[in-house]
Amino acid sequence: MSALPEPDRGAPGEGANVIPFRQKVAIFLTGFAAFLPLYAPQAVLPDMAATLGVSPTAAGSVIGATTLAVALAAPAAGPLVDRFGRKFAMVTAILLLAPLTLLLSFCTGLSDILVVRFLQGVALPALFAGIVAYVTERWQGHTAAVGMGVYVSGGVIGGFAGRFLAGSSAELLGWQGAFAVLAVVSAGCAPVVWRWLPADAARRGGGLMTHIATMANHLRNVRIRAACVLGATVLFALNGTLSYIGFRLAGPPFDLSPAGIGLVFCVYPIGSAIVPLNGRLLRRFGFRGAALVALAVCAVGQATLLVPQLAVTIVGVCIFVTGIFLCQSLALGYVGRAAATGKGAAAGLYVCCFYAGGSLGAVAPGLAWGSAGWTGCVLLVCAALTLGAAASRFMDDGGTRA
Repeated sequence: MSALPEPDRGAPGEGANVIPFRQKVAIFLTGFAAFLPLYAPQAVLPDMAATLGVSPTAAGSVIGATTLAVALAAPAAGPLVDRFGRKFAMVTAILLLAPLTLLLSFCTGLSDILVVRFLQGVALPALFAGIVAYVTERWQGHTAAVGMGVYVSGGVIGGFAGRFLAGSSAELLGWQGAFAVLAVVSAGCAPVVWRWLPADAARRGGGLMTHIATMANHLRNVRIRAACVLGATVLFALNGTLSYIGFRLAGPPFDLSPAGIGLVFCVYPIGSAIVPLNGRLLRRFGFRGAALVALAVCAVGQATLLVPQLAVTIVGVCIFVTGIFLCQSLALGYVGRAAATGKGAAAGLYVCCFYAGGSLGAVAPGLAWGSAGWTGCVLLVCAALTLGAAASRFMDDGGTRA
């Protein structure tokens, strides 16, 4: 850490009612750095599969390895960031992600790639858990909500930038060179976060086993289980679609290059703009009804993706991603409401289930691709959405309607 600039420690009492611009930038870059490498390979999976001589299903495991690691490491993230300090844990995670991303440029076999991608997933929960705890402890009420909104925006832009930069860079440098570009961008985030995010102190938490025991206790709550199933099916659907649509677009009638596939992901940030409408959906339909509306939007997007025209496909991706963002924010918000105590552990349980579903979604649709092509992928994703709709039956409205 000594090589980094001196951090901004902030003035006493600073930021009670407002988040200074530099700190907003640091929060944004934390989300950006977290999601930049997570899904970036989706834009170059067809190239990776061709170079490595593997099937689409095997290529999809490049995404699944990381999301599986996130699911496994998530329970330990909360206690660890408390013990070492949230800022220290987050900057350390970013500093680990950059060289790991660069290491992908030197991998020549699928097994090597999966090991590195798994290690990336182990580092990511420190960012997810760290920033949520940091923001909600340093600020309160509306200000904390603004901070979380900045983080979510950074995550959305990071997810888009990872896919876009990977696809456009691969056009000139190959997929190995694309990861080198991502590593440079990722490394640039660490000094800014270290310098502009005020320091915090380590805390004595309840310990890992206590945290896990609280998570296990939450499994007895049918409403939390329902939200976790909904979250798992949502990331299953997202990974199943965006990991394999590249193979669809790389083949006829589209025949897109990696750069072209990367451009299709430009609609990704657009879908996030609709999330503020969740409040209106909740007031009108309640949690259960709002979830069904969001899932219906996803299903419409999936149906549109069956049309073999590029413009229609781009619209379909936008519609589908819009529904996904609505579902994600609804489910995560519901977990916090359904947990009377141990809200951090409830969120940790949700993250575990969310990314476990994403791991399965990165691989299972590949099997459907092998037997029924893109139509098989769409049908499997729609089946997952149906499971999510069934789970939403157990999400009570709790007086949220107008």
